[in-house]
Amino acid sequence: MKRAVYPGSFDPMTYGHLDIIKRASKVFDELTVSVLDNKGKTPLFSVNDRVNILKDATKDLPNVKIDSFSGLLIDYAKKYDIHVAVRGLRAITDFEYELQLAQTNRKLSKGALDTIFLTTSLEYSYLSSSGVKEIARFGGDISECVPDFVADLIFERLKEIDGR
Repeated sequence: MKRAVYPGSFDPMTYGHLDIIKRASKVFDELTVSVLDNKGKTPLFSVNDRVNILKDATKDLPNVKIDSFSGLLIDYAKKYDIHVAVRGLRAITDFEYELQLAQTNRKLSKGALDTIFLTTSLEYSYLSSSGVKEIARFGGDISECVPDFVADLIFERLKEIDGR
């Protein structure tokens, strides 16, 4: 069985993420999308919220599992006997960072974790979670960036935070 993990913050999940998930799910028998619990950041949504958003968004993809992790990706992958990480690339600037990360993971895992890169479909190449949050903070239209239910959750959360 060909298995892979697609790790990320997914704060929030965008159509770009969903594009990579759908395409990777066609390549692998089982794809685990795993939300990173990064203690160094203050996310808009909790890990549980992000997991639930991803579960809802991928409910029609039977070979996609949603999970979360903290710590090193190589430890997570080893625990679940996963040998391939999937990462999305939007631009050459992403590649420099992602290549370094992939090489570090391969070295630290003693060759047990490889990374496969999927380039984001052109219509989503401008998308980033931070950009979506910024547009939403100023009341902009994010309907082309995230599914409607995610947009609703973003605006609700921002209302809670900002008291608007």
